[in-house]
Amino acid sequence: MIRAARGQTFLALFVSGSLFPLALAPFYYWPIAIASMAVLFRLLQRQSPKQAFIKSAVFGFGMFFAGVSWVYVSIHDHGFIAAPLALLATTLFCLFIALLFALPFTLSALIPQTPTAWLLGLPALWVLSEWFRSWALTGFPWLYSGYIHTETWLSGWAPLGGVFWLSFITALAAVTVAQLSQTQRSQASVKFAAMLVALLTVSGYLLKNIHWTQAHSESLSAVLVQPNIDQNKKWSAGELDRILQQLQTQTEPHWGADLIVWPEAAVPTTPQRAADLLTAIDRAGKVNQTALLTGIPTYERSSGKYFNSVLALGTAQGQYDKTRLVPFGEYVPLESILRGLIRFLDLPMSSFSLGASEQPPLIVAGATIATAICYEIVYPDLVAEMAENANILLTVSNDAWFGQSIAPRQHMQMARMRAIENSKPMLRGTTNGVTAIIDHQGNIVAQLAQFTAGELSGEITPRSGRTFFSHTGSWPTVLLSLLLSCGLIAQRRYGETNNEKRH
Repeated sequence: MIRAARGQTFLALFVSGSLFPLALAPFYYWPIAIASMAVLFRLLQRQSPKQAFIKSAVFGFGMFFAGVSWVYVSIHDHGFIAAPLALLATTLFCLFIALLFALPFTLSALIPQTPTAWLLGLPALWVLSEWFRSWALTGFPWLYSGYIHTETWLSGWAPLGGVFWLSFITALAAVTVAQLSQTQRSQASVKFAAMLVALLTVSGYLLKNIHWTQAHSESLSAVLVQPNIDQNKKWSAGELDRILQQLQTQTEPHWGADLIVWPEAAVPTTPQRAADLLTAIDRAGKVNQTALLTGIPTYERSSGKYFNSVLALGTAQGQYDKTRLVPFGEYVPLESILRGLIRFLDLPMSSFSLGASEQPPLIVAGATIATAICYEIVYPDLVAEMAENANILLTVSNDAWFGQSIAPRQHMQMARMRAIENSKPMLRGTTNGVTAIIDHQGNIVAQLAQFTAGELSGEITPRSGRTFFSHTGSWPTVLLSLLLSCGLIAQRRYGETNNEKRH
């Protein structure tokens, strides 16, 4: 009977975790996240540290296996790993991330086992779990619960507290739901928490009407080129000329726009090997008074290093080198040991170096542009730091690695949250979607259909000023969560010490 009950508990946790991604893009059934988290919070109460860790890991495994198993596409379709091995690698990856997710929840066994302590402590631990995943072993900041509010009233809080604060509010709502079945003695604290969540929600609606930034200049005309190049042909030497010709053909009708954007690694070779093309594009841009920004791998002769870069041509100025690289995708940890052992680790673009931590923004028509390449856009504090003195946010990506999975839509949702947090408009240029123009409130102004070649034309208005979040980043919410967790643990230890003295 005990084993059967334990099996039912684990099944409930796994299923609840598996449902969590339905709250995010491309599904947007946001209440599911609150219900999913409520199951975890209900089952974490009155557990030992080991039990809390195991239960959180089961929930996390369901969440990540359902929400990020698209890594299978990269491993199998583009890494050319046999399906069984690719499935095993995907499973191990999801399990590893689930263990990282679960670690902070061991502390739930150390806080006072009272309704009030749970209402404060479990949201704090949820935030610490997300924050821990953002940097542990280079980080994997995916599936944050705060992203469910990209289109809800609570998004009004994002310019103040960022996605982690939205996660805290979401977790507070979830633990309130979890407490509804508790004893009458806990009803007062539950009612207070419910009123607080309602107040925060209404406040979010009011905050959405605040303009944190101001128009910096007149709108710029922008064109985002989506070439839709087959990922398995992109790095073939025999395809290079055709790819470059396609980029030129798609760009030709749009000379005269203020800005043209080609996506991440649109030019699949270094500037030294594409000198003729880049010279011609640079000359055409200057003649037509057009800025062109292109993703391209660059090579630094003095150091012998390669960078994943965005290069400015025509009337644009500057170069940006990516500072957050994808493990195994853009660099190989323990490269001297692992390189060559598995074919997947010899993928193109898997030998990049980190760009400088401080780089000047790109300049286009008097506006400054903060650039994030692909994976970088999912780091809230990195983008906030880069957006400090920028008028426009730019992210270029090659989501062709993930095929027709849900990953590109999830990626797009996170980009929208960055625009909301910093109250700056964003251009998102991709190889095969989702290519879009996003306003400073995170609304999609225009977008191209996925898996098609095309050009997206539109207007974007540079904005100046900073939000509270762009000043502080995530630290206020993280510190609040740390203080709540430490304070509750100290409170329980103090109470237990006093009890021992009485006896």
